[in-house]
Amino acid sequence: MKNINKALILGSLLFLILHSCESKKVIVNREVDSKNDGKMLLGTQTLNQFQKEPYDTWYKEEHDGYAFDNDAIAELKKAKISSYNITVFLGTWCPDSHREFPRFIKILENLNYPTQKLTIIAVNRKKEAPNGEEGKFNIQKVPTFIISKYGKEIGRIVESPKSGWLERDLLEILKKDDTSIKGLFK
Repeated sequence: MKNINKALILGSLLFLILHSCESKKVIVNREVDSKNDGKMLLGTQTLNQFQKEPYDTWYKEEHDGYAFDNDAIAELKKAKISSYNITVFLGTWCPDSHREFPRFIKILENLNYPTQKLTIIAVNRKKEAPNGEEGKFNIQKVPTFIISKYGKEIGRIVESPKSGWLERDLLEILKKDDTSIKGLFK
């Protein structure tokens, strides 16, 4: 009888441990309808979501119309940006996100940045994501572009670039990370 009770207790304990270790399932490409803002993306997104209505209009206009600084792009190519992870927080209701996000993506495309290293998280007007990622990154404004390496944040661009050019601000962030690009910039 004692062995049966022990086995039952151990089995129950094992079940609880395994059940508590399950990871949260992340829903990708969630779209909601809000009273004030109409259709809105929330949570983790893929780039193809921005090719669909109603997001495609503002996305395509800014993406296709953006002329970047070729000198900064050339420097970024030397900096091996593909060794960094990028997390983007944006609001599909936000005019700054409408402007900066498509431009940023155009820059990354020109740099042949691997899309699997890019995480896009859409937030609501309270700057909240369904899984609470905004808290981990202390998101106050959108868009926010976070550049990291080996899990450590190197820098971020918040709302709009300080220099007026996303690629120049991105380059400045990479210059700060001297662990992989020492001596590259003179």
